[in-house]
Parts: sequence; structure tokens; C-alpha cells
Amino acid sequence: MLARPLIPAPVLASGEKQEKPYALIFGTVWDPNNQPVYGIKVKIHRADAKKPNWEVYSNHSGEFAQRVPAGKADYVVVADVKGVKLPSGKRLQAGEPVTVHVEDDERQDIGLHLTW
Repeated sequence: MLARPLIPAPVLASGEKQEKPYALIFGTVWDPNNQPVYGIKVKIHRADAKKPNWEVYSNHSGEFAQRVPAGKADYVVVADVKGVKLPSGKRLQAGEPVTVHVEDDERQDIGLHLTW
């Protein structure tokens, strides 16, 4: 018997759906001492909506990322610090919401700065 070489299948076979284009909102949550903060809930919604469309949490580097539909739109990003307790006993406050403008399928980098 002869061994048949393995030939990889095409990446997209006919009939498979292609991934839709998206934009990426990437950010870092910072405390008042400019240190990244882990575990902060981040809410994101379109500027013309009141309720959040997405909720994500900052990772151990204080970073978060959320895919949003590609195309011209504005999004509002805000930290939700309800229930967050620091070992020092200090309470964090949400800083100003950040408005993100997206034109197409791009990445927008932002920072959310918390206050005391």
C-alpha cells in the first residue's frame, strides 16, 4: 500500500459562512495612581442607546476588548465599580465615560481612568 499525502482542505469551502467584519474597542482600566485594575466591569453601548449592548471585565493587565459591528457609529464606554472593594478600604469611583468613534473595521484604543 502506498501512503496518501495529507492535503489540507480549503480554508473556506463553498457554503461556509465567512466571518462578518468588525471593529475592536480595546482599552485599559486605570486606578487614580495610574495602575491597571483587574476585574472591573466595563459597559459598552451605542451612543444612541441607553442600555449596554456589551459587558466585559478587565483582565489581570487591566485590559479589555470588545468586537462591535464594522461601520460608522459612536459608542460610549464606562466602568462600573459598584461593589468593588480595595484591600486598602478606599472606594473607587467611575471616571468620565469615553466616547469612541468607529468608521469601519478598525481598532480603537482607549483608557478608562477611575477616581477616588
